[in-house]
Amino acid sequence: MNIKNTVLQKTSIVTFLFIVIVFAWVCGQLIVNDDELAFPVLIETSTTCRTTATANDSELIVFTPSKNIAVQLTQKLCGDNVVAKQYGVVVGYWGYKTSDSLEFVGKGIADLILAKNNIMAAFKAESTYDYMPVVGFSDYTAFFISSKEKPIISKSYFLDKKIGLLDYPTSRSGHILPKQVFKDLDINIANLNILYASSHNELRDLLANGKVDIIASFWKENDKDRFSKNYITPLSNNITGTRWYLKMQQNNTDLLCAVQEHLMAMSRDQELHYYQNVSPFWRCENNTAVFKVGENNE
Repeated sequence: MNIKNTVLQKTSIVTFLFIVIVFAWVCGQLIVNDDELAFPVLIETSTTCRTTATANDSELIVFTPSKNIAVQLTQKLCGDNVVAKQYGVVVGYWGYKTSDSLEFVGKGIADLILAKNNIMAAFKAESTYDYMPVVGFSDYTAFFISSKEKPIISKSYFLDKKIGLLDYPTSRSGHILPKQVFKDLDINIANLNILYASSHNELRDLLANGKVDIIASFWKENDKDRFSKNYITPLSNNITGTRWYLKMQQNNTDLLCAVQEHLMAMSRDQELHYYQNVSPFWRCENNTAVFKVGENNE
């Protein structure tokens, strides 16, 4: 009898505990708000808006390295009548790394993209995806920049210098051209003291803080506030500026002219002079679009 009572007692305890657990779980489900379980988006990489064509699900996809430009342009295109006749949604993506641009160019994801012409050429994007240039920023010059002396293009000069370069191989002023100079001077890269940075601004900080003796970059207007223009030496002139490209798999000249008009208007509102100096590739008038052959080509 004692064994029977013990078994019944243990069974009762297990049953009671099971009921308590089930009750606690049910109460938890009733109390917890589903909204509290939603995880916030930590890193935003796109913005979306709808045109007046609410029943149209077609998307116009834009990519630019700048979040600010992506947001501005997306909103402007959503309010455009030409865009609304063709698309119901405009999606603007941005990415700060060169790998982001490579992804969009290499796969032809974007309908409208801001990219370097050497990246477009590397992927043959113009012939593969029918990208056409819409507007282009002015050509520029690459420099070696120092804070204490005018750089000298010689083998002996570079061998004892700490040199700042960009860590992405598609940058012409910060990577490709300086390394070409080193090659022309018969310098083994392994023998140089190179510190890599992730951006042109980071390069400037390294130079200003004495972390490097010399950097390779372009010259900006406000650089004169930190460095002397007497201490720059040109690497290469007439480097083709960044361009906006539109996918033209159809002869969609209405969209092309509308996009070009917005891009030109936006450039005038930019703070830096370089981004204000933009040229159109098309002459849009009398409901036609004519490519300005030879005027903006390399």
